[in-house]
Amino acid sequence: MTTSTFRRPIGASFAGESSPAAGAAETSEARYARIVQQQFDFVWRSLRGLGVPSDRVDDAAQNVFLLLHRHLADVDPSKERPYLFSVARGVASNERRMRARAADAVPSEVLEAIADTTAGPEAALEKKQARRLLDAALDALDDDLRVVFMLFELEGLPMPAIAETIGIPVGTVASRLRRARAAFAESCSRMQRDLERGRRR
Repeated sequence: MTTSTFRRPIGASFAGESSPAAGAAETSEARYARIVQQQFDFVWRSLRGLGVPSDRVDDAAQNVFLLLHRHLADVDPSKERPYLFSVARGVASNERRMRARAADAVPSEVLEAIADTTAGPEAALEKKQARRLLDAALDALDDDLRVVFMLFELEGLPMPAIAETIGIPVGTVASRLRRARAAFAESCSRMQRDLERGRRR
């Protein structure tokens, strides 16, 4: 399979998931195709929210679905989305570790030279800075808080759906979301202050 095998559907939603009609048999191939069609958008956005960079997210999504394909027979049909999200968390964690190792291997002067040669128009630069701020603020969250924050704020899932997706009580979702929002706001404020100080120098 290649990345081009997958097409991200428009308007896929948690409530809109469908299953085969009662009594109708669904082959493994048909089930896999249905899951890809219904869930690729969710997996792709989840990986981005979990810190996978844009230039790696298509490959990471393919890895998620390759793992699904290998273990499809073991996946409870009523738990397809929670399974995919669990796999996406693992794939994203691996991607973050690989990125950290790669960054450590590149001398700082090389990174600075790349930044100097790739600076674009002001609007594009501001957009990149905003994306970096968002990624950094998300990275600063503990993993458990980040997952709940991402699913609620970026994916728009209601708390009961989040609880089902990651297998925790709704009350725990609410508690983690409150803590995540506070930590995210503090991180954004701190980074914004640092950015403003850097501009004044």
